[in-house]
Amino acid sequence: MDTNKLMPLLSDMAIFVTVVEQGNFSKAAKKLGVTPSAVSRQISRLEDALGIKLLQRTTRQLALTESGAITFNYCKQMVESADQAVNASRSATSTVSGLLRVAAPKSLANKVLRPLFVEFLKCYPDIQLHLKVSDRILDPIHDGVDFLIHINDNPIEALVNVKLGHVEHVVCASPDFLSKHTLPLHPDDLKNLACICLGENMADSRWRFSNKNQQTTVQVKGSYLINHSEMRRDAIEQGFGVGSLPDYIAQQSIETGKLIPLLEDWHLKGSYQGDICLQYVQSKYLPNKNRVFIDFMKQKLQIVQSDS
Repeated sequence: MDTNKLMPLLSDMAIFVTVVEQGNFSKAAKKLGVTPSAVSRQISRLEDALGIKLLQRTTRQLALTESGAITFNYCKQMVESADQAVNASRSATSTVSGLLRVAAPKSLANKVLRPLFVEFLKCYPDIQLHLKVSDRILDPIHDGVDFLIHINDNPIEALVNVKLGHVEHVVCASPDFLSKHTLPLHPDDLKNLACICLGENMADSRWRFSNKNQQTTVQVKGSYLINHSEMRRDAIEQGFGVGSLPDYIAQQSIETGKLIPLLEDWHLKGSYQGDICLQYVQSKYLPNKNRVFIDFMKQKLQIVQSDS
């Protein structure tokens, strides 16, 4: 196919990629800002031009044909190449401006990232920051985010990963609670104490500890289950039992004497701890706004971690 015939099909190929990634015409049309019928017409036009059936259409879903799957891979490469071309032109300029979309978990965003984001915007007033706060790990492509920040020792392999810091959990209790109960010296001692669990699943009441070559699992119990770290901190401070908290949540209460850390020689394994990961889609050319955000977060979180 010569260039004159190919050019009109480029937009149809890009729309084809969007339809496949979104799963149906309606979602693709909403993302593109057009009507579903317009999307359907362009897909039909592309099929006619290529002389193949790309999609099997039913009332509920779309499925790629065998030829459609092969075509999709080439069309996706075309869209990615176009995106890299745009990013290359942007990175060549010295202007630091534009929209950055960042996803982060609620607790970390509120307690650690919030002041850093404010400082970042003061340093780069021409950048718009769209923060999506969610404990669900978003997909940078399908959910439309430039950066994904999450706490995880197993970052998403398909994405570039920048380690910003590390989060550990602290087992602690209030001075009032400890004045009425025997101080636990070993994880097994927690069996006889009220403990505050996350309550998200059955495994949350089985606390797994390690200490060098030793490992033990303790079945704990208590009358209060909370999967919100700041509410759990307040409950621990009020003497409802022994609980675990991310170190950035527990730090101030420990410094002021409201909480006392326990079993410091032991490491509690579990959810919401590990490396603070900043992840994004691999690209040969990063816009300047993306580069400065990465550098800023690396520098600032290293300072926060060293002070904690």
